[in-house]
Amino acid sequence: MSLGDERETSGGYGGTGQTRTRLPDTDTDPYGTPRRAPRSSSRSLVTVVGVVVLLIAAIAFANRGDGGSSSPADGAGTEPETAATAPSGQRPVTSKSAAGIPTGFAQDQEGAESAAANYAVVLVSADILKPARRPEIVRQVFDAGRVAELEKNFDRVYDKAFLDKVGLDENGEAPKGSTYVSRTMPVGTKATDFSGGTATVEVWCTGVYGMTGESSQNPVTNDWFTMTLRLRWSDGDWKVDSFSQKEGPAPVNGDNKVSTSDVISKAVEEFGGFTYAR
Repeated sequence: MSLGDERETSGGYGGTGQTRTRLPDTDTDPYGTPRRAPRSSSRSLVTVVGVVVLLIAAIAFANRGDGGSSSPADGAGTEPETAATAPSGQRPVTSKSAAGIPTGFAQDQEGAESAAANYAVVLVSADILKPARRPEIVRQVFDAGRVAELEKNFDRVYDKAFLDKVGLDENGEAPKGSTYVSRTMPVGTKATDFSGGTATVEVWCTGVYGMTGESSQNPVTNDWFTMTLRLRWSDGDWKVDSFSQKEGPAPVNGDNKVSTSDVISKAVEEFGGFTYAR
């Protein structure tokens, strides 16, 4: 099975078949249109051009190429015991590349988990949709042997037609008066395989995605998903060899008052992100 086939399609978590309970919707959404019904198996166009396409399209192309690229480089890896994510005492890395991406992770399991968390944030960001920023991200995050292939594949996925669908111009910029939001927050990490030179890390994430603005047809909403990143120690740092994504685990939606478009835009501008450490 290729990594692109790892997407979980069942409605439950971990194959249990359990369903999620949702709280009742309010009558209106912040942009003056009826709130969307809960997601179903037949996704609308708006949903398709949201986080699902953003992740799945990239995953499908990112995992094309030679089938042996994700094999361990330094011998067979060992499968560590899984445990709840807890502070390790390691400080976040303080150095960043010219692209603003954290660098200099330790060559140990905690360093691999920190790298995976920070890379998950970058790979599902608004910046990766910008042609001027994308090459910097790909070259910093991915193993050098994958860069040339991935640059072409990402360019093919995030072409003008795709940008039009999500409401962005050819430079990946939102219309005047609107803000495109794609911000990911890791909730926890779990190393499922680790050796001196390779690691497989799962990152449980939540995030906010969509377009602010009174005329937006894709208002900012949230999602829950898990990214699996296969990392390789290369040039003194952890680099991504391949990655995949699946839905959940997702909690019951809280009964929160929905903010207006202006409030969301202001929050995105005023609140910065974090550098994550295991």
